[in-house]
Amino acid sequence: MKEFLTDVTVLREKARENINKGPITDAYGADLERVIFVLNQSLATELVCVLRYKRHYFTAQGLNAQAAADEFIQHAGEESEHADTIAARIQQLGGKPDFSPDTLTKRSHSEYDASEDLEDMIREDLVAERVAISSYTEIIAWLGDGDPTTRRLLEQILAVEEEHADDMLDLLTMVNY
Repeated sequence: MKEFLTDVTVLREKARENINKGPITDAYGADLERVIFVLNQSLATELVCVLRYKRHYFTAQGLNAQAAADEFIQHAGEESEHADTIAARIQQLGGKPDFSPDTLTKRSHSEYDASEDLEDMIREDLVAERVAISSYTEIIAWLGDGDPTTRRLLEQILAVEEEHADDMLDLLTMVNY
């Protein structure tokens, strides 16, 4: 275990070194380029989820469509917030958030879905949430203590994704009764 650096003079000198790196100091323990790459994949995943949920919101029809549509539009908004948060972190780390529509679905962990049937929409949204949960869980474990800020950010997003999966499971149960 490393000893804690207590010499204030050394702390101040180190803070002045490479000042153009902003928050990235010698204490940053992750592979910065890889973190930015992975975050851009996460950004793509969130953007694809926004598009999928929006499409489902506007095309949901049937007996239980209103309850499902309400969840779809709420989730679209939350996924959009996740995308914004991830893009801001990429920028903070000195990277460039990739919003390119040309490569969005290729970089995304989840898939876009154009189902017509309400049950299929809900099922595909549940699958996408499960993909996001697995993906974020893996990224969080990979980051470990190397980038605690990004790890905490993704842990917060993960908690919401788990709620989304629970919501979709409830809706799936509702449409099957």
